[in-house]
Amino acid sequence: IHQFITRPTRTLGNRMQAVRERLGDDFTAKLDALHRNALRTGLVSLEELQEAFRKTRDIDLNPNRPNLIWLLGIVFFIMVATPVFYETISFLLGVRCFLPNNYLVWEATRPISDCQFCKGVRAPLILANLTMEEFAPYAYSSLPIIVKKAVSHWPAQKRLSYAYIKDLYDGVPGSMETDCQFLHFNSDLKTLKDVIAMSAERSNLSQGTPWFVGWSVCHPAVLAELRKLYPRPHFLPVDAEMPHTDFILMGYEQGAVMHLDYIPRLMWQAQLKGNKSWFLAPAPECDHQCQPFSFYVEPGDAVLVDTRLWYHANTIPQGQFSLTVQSEYG
Repeated sequence: IHQFITRPTRTLGNRMQAVRERLGDDFTAKLDALHRNALRTGLVSLEELQEAFRKTRDIDLNPNRPNLIWLLGIVFFIMVATPVFYETISFLLGVRCFLPNNYLVWEATRPISDCQFCKGVRAPLILANLTMEEFAPYAYSSLPIIVKKAVSHWPAQKRLSYAYIKDLYDGVPGSMETDCQFLHFNSDLKTLKDVIAMSAERSNLSQGTPWFVGWSVCHPAVLAELRKLYPRPHFLPVDAEMPHTDFILMGYEQGAVMHLDYIPRLMWQAQLKGNKSWFLAPAPECDHQCQPFSFYVEPGDAVLVDTRLWYHANTIPQGQFSLTVQSEYG
């Protein structure tokens, strides 16, 4: 038995001898005695003890033993690779050039429309300037509405211009550093800084190509100054919630391309300068029940469209400058 424990084998060799030396003579003597007593009982044979020892000795070949390399790989993935992967995906989803405002994701996951909003609608409802009480029956409708001359009394219609906006942003420190949403549509102006940095000749289109942009006014100081030039539309319900940001859209000719807005509320837009043609279309699944149509708005008109349901685009007559303020209510 002692020879069984101590003999060097092809796979064990000096390594087992070193183990015995670390265990000490007293402990190995007890192991030898244990083997002898096991054999005396007759319950196990020498071959069975050798097989048990061989399995213990060759534990590296046991498929149930966790592989150290795999274990280290799993730990590495959990501690390093997973956070890096998460941050990379988060970054790519947030980069507007990779997925512009995530429109591709939103469009792919939007709910299917039941088409009730567009059945029988072939034009907007056109209303003369009216009071809050008169507007109440239409306030939360998905029907496109034009309220004629509703904002013609706003100071913004006379005072708000590209030059005013440029001076305002240049005069408020950090106003262009905030991460406000910016839409360049098809223009070559990729950021708000590009817009504010335009030369006078480019801004009035005496030089360069037509441009059209829009952005969220989310800097508090800039928003406060702008709202001095326009109040909330007087016909909206008194209990309608308003967001803490507004949107400015301005430029020439091309306007906004066909799209949906992924916003939480209904939309109103005040046409302050220039004329604009709107094009509305139902969701693709409603083409067999509804039809697209277009309409025209003039300076001083207010437009209300549920842009969460209606695909919409607009164009501006050649040579005209369009400036609008847009916000939400609900």
